[in-house]
Order: sequence, then structure tokens, then C-alpha cells
Amino acid sequence: MKLYSITLFLSFTLAGCFVNERGVSNRFYDECKEYYDASGSYHQECPKNWIDLKMVP
Repeated sequence: MKLYSITLFLSFTLAGCFVNERGVSNRFYDECKEYYDASGSYHQECPKNWIDLKMVP
């Protein structure tokens, strides 16, 4: 019964979490804004994640 209660509690607690390409957040997709400025430099602005996963190329 104790294991069932813990499992139920964790499932409700983590129900709103998604693992996207950059980490764990409350958004399924990244929602990053990508653009080039006037000098031709590429910029990417992404909202903060709860947990950032470092991907090593």
C-alpha cells in the first residue's frame, strides 16, 4: 500500500513535466525564437527550463 501511495503521489506531481530537446520543463516544445540580426549574426532565445540537460556533441 505504501508503494502504491508513493507511485500515485509521484504520478500526480510529475504529470505536468515534459522532457524536450533541451531539458525538463512544463512545455512540450522548446518555443525558441531564432532570428538573424542586421549584421547577419544568428541568435536563439529560449525560455528557461526547470532542468537543463547538457548534450555533448
